[in-house]
Amino acid sequence: MLNEGDPFPQFSLQDQDGKTVSNADLTGFKTVVYFYPKDDTPGCTVEACEFRDASYPNAKVIGVSPDSPKSHTKFISKFGLNFPLLADVDHTLAEACGVWVEKSMYGKSYMGVERTTFLVGKDGRVLKIWRKVTPKGHAEEVAAALA
Repeated sequence: MLNEGDPFPQFSLQDQDGKTVSNADLTGFKTVVYFYPKDDTPGCTVEACEFRDASYPNAKVIGVSPDSPKSHTKFISKFGLNFPLLADVDHTLAEACGVWVEKSMYGKSYMGVERTTFLVGKDGRVLKIWRKVTPKGHAEEVAAALA
């Protein structure tokens, strides 16, 4: 499990446009990396739209889910999202961050993303972690930590 102070795991994932994004793209910026379960679902839409509407003048925002770049393109277009979404289709980064977990719904167990946000510092180390995030109001919590 990833903890505050740890280096953010090495990664190389495609965004919605098929462009490869890696740790090198985070260097020199504070970056909000938020993991969410699925594009265009109620909670994930609330969270994404709040991040879209929030103001983080000194940080980038990046969303990560197991969805494909094509799914991300539709999600971004439908809701006018102003930040990249990374396709972690084999959940390699989610596993490295400790957010690919066993979940259960209606008595059935399955593996999925635990909604979690990491604030990564300019040096690539994790400054703050929000686990088991409630979508509504979360972008505001992150803004307060950046202030």
